[in-house]
Amino acid sequence: MTDQSSYKVKLEIFEGPLDLLLHLIRKNEVDIFDIPIAIITDQYIEYLNMMKALNINIAGDFLVMASTLIHIKSRMLLPEQEEEGEEDPREEITRPLMEYLRLKELASELSEREVLDRDVFKRHPASEYLSNLKGNEVLLDVSLFQLIDAFSRIVEQRIPDSPMTFRVDAWTVKDKTAFIIGKLKEKNILFFSDLFNESRTISEFVVTFLALLELVHTGLVRVFQPDPEKDIQLEAHFDDSEEDDNGQIIEADR
Repeated sequence: MTDQSSYKVKLEIFEGPLDLLLHLIRKNEVDIFDIPIAIITDQYIEYLNMMKALNINIAGDFLVMASTLIHIKSRMLLPEQEEEGEEDPREEITRPLMEYLRLKELASELSEREVLDRDVFKRHPASEYLSNLKGNEVLLDVSLFQLIDAFSRIVEQRIPDSPMTFRVDAWTVKDKTAFIIGKLKEKNILFFSDLFNESRTISEFVVTFLALLELVHTGLVRVFQPDPEKDIQLEAHFDDSEEDDNGQIIEADR
């Protein structure tokens, strides 16, 4: 039997525990200064369980944050103390979240600043690439957790009542990576849901999803969402000419 460890995708390439917390806060539409800690903690642990079921390698920082949330949740369950000046236990995560948001805002501002051509020589996008984006100028970044949400919805719709467990089957991540690349060669942009049209079992669904994560990790596929109400889309970020002797894409077009 194939070693399941070969199917793991390093989570660090996508997001960290603070990103997951922010995702949950936005998803639940709650105030960052009044976090319903019991709900957020339970949902956070559900995401960790989902990532474990998908055989995604979870960084230690996620487990540390899980312990922190459980500790805060237990403190919140204790009878209220009316001691003057006592800090809200949730401050333990609110402060780092606010600092992280400020850093993200600064990083965004820096990335939007114009860079002089004499300092940095930028590759100008091809006209065909620009034509594909015409009318979709505002593209939303899609996080790992949004991808997990979208994947969970597809599984629930197409294979209801199936346990989200990983089992080595007739497909490998390499097989499904080649499948996705082949689809993107035919059509430069695909809908996320289209990847699973030919899948029949939960194992095939999982392997296809892991293959997509691997392609995003290597920079061969860009994931975006033109509208929050519409399906996530995938865009090819490779050059057909960059293939090895077996026809595999070997380098991202970055």
